Amino acid sequence: MINRRVYNNLFLQAAILFSCLFFFSCENDPKDINRFSDKVAMIDEARDVKVLLSQNGKMRANLMAPIMLRYQTDTAFVEFPKKLKVDFFDSTGAVESKLAALYGKYFETQSKVYIKDSVLVTNIKGDTLRTTELWWDQNTQRFYNDKPTYVKRSNGDAFVGRNGMQASQDLNDIIFLQPKGSFAMKDSL
Repeated sequence: MINRRVYNNLFLQAAILFSCLFFFSCENDPKDINRFSDKVAMIDEARDVKVLLSQNGKMRANLMAPIMLRYQTDTAFVEFPKKLKVDFFDSTGAVESKLAALYGKYFETQSKVYIKDSVLVTNIKGDTLRTTELWWDQNTQRFYNDKPTYVKRSNGDAFVGRNGMQASQDLNDIIFLQPKGSFAMKDSL
């Protein structure tokens, strides 16, 4: 009889304890749950960066920037938020043009660079290209945009592409969209 009484008493105490735990159990805040399940972008930061870009074993560009942020997300990219300077090389390894801008973003999987804010490109002849936004395709080694672009040649000729342009990396071959400007025509005869 004592064993039965102890058993009933223990059973009652256990039932009360589990009831209390059940009624006073904690509840997770949905914000806390979402915070654990959200994707977090991993960001690597580097300062005073000098990056050498090569393609097929040949040096193509030398990039310098005070800050570089590399985002490891679904689409990996590298950002240069404080300005950047780039020297572009020809097939012999000589500098053929230079680029300076206040912002740049390199899309690794596409091999393309988006450049904006006070974009200036110069070549070894002294030709200059100015625009607000520019893309550089690493595979084709060409610049392009759909923004107004100003080009001044070393001989004094000046051109404006109202709706953008496409240009070779050395600025020797430029195609303007809706061009405006004056230049001297050479006799072909």
